[in-house]
Amino acid sequence: MSLTINTKTFANDTGTGNAYSYFGPAKTASLKDDLSLKRTAPKKTSVFSGLSRTEAKFTRTLALTGSLTGTGDAIVTINVSVPVGYTASDVDALLDDTGSFLAGADFKTHVKATKINF
Repeated sequence: MSLTINTKTFANDTGTGNAYSYFGPAKTASLKDDLSLKRTAPKKTSVFSGLSRTEAKFTRTLALTGSLTGTGDAIVTINVSVPVGYTASDVDALLDDTGSFLAGADFKTHVKATKINF
């Protein structure tokens, strides 16, 4: 199975029960264009139903200028924890807000200029 992200197709590479890896169209023997998806089941206690956890990790090799090396890996990791019993609409709203922030100018400034105070 494959995933389409921003018009790019990521093909299934390897996987286990709780983690799968995909490779993107720019992947070569020396360049990374990878996506990994992981999940962790909730761990219930006597007073809390637990958190369902997921992780998406993008790794891409970038060409560098003005650096001591010609290439380097850029990594974006997205971790999500939601409590057992959530409503789908609450998670949709949370993810919609997160997606909007990630795609927006403020987040790009946060990454490129490491700005944290707006």
